Amino acid sequence: MKKIKTYLDRVIEKLLITIFGLMVINVIWQVITRYFSENPSSFTDELSRYLMIWLGILGAAYVTGKNEHVSIDFFIKKISVQNRKILTLFITLSIICFAIIALVIGGGRLVYITLILQQYSPSLKIPLALVYSILPISGILIIFYKITEIPK
Repeated sequence: MKKIKTYLDRVIEKLLITIFGLMVINVIWQVITRYFSENPSSFTDELSRYLMIWLGILGAAYVTGKNEHVSIDFFIKKISVQNRKILTLFITLSIICFAIIALVIGGGRLVYITLILQQYSPSLKIPLALVYSILPISGILIIFYKITEIPK
């Protein structure tokens, strides 16, 4: 399980770096065409928006896997070790439930609906299901990461 997690971390890291690099290049191109051209690029705004969605949601899954997400640990430090384990298990199970309901089921339904309705982005002409597919993907990643954290 640890080997799979390590491999998955490396793949997601490279993907996040690539997305961020593409976003930087895209925004630079947008600025160049806006200020130095009579015909500004029409797709760059939309592409940067979609890359930001992927970067944010996939980045959230990655940070969850590294257990470096923002958390308020003031109260958890004040309770006993036994109660801390119980509370940590409850929080982990709550995150898994949220990922299943909101990201996997809800995101999956959104992808399905946009596929059925054949919705495409205005400038890039790509299926919006492709943009929204990061929701169930990240949900599955979060579930995997949280399951690996459950104490045996």
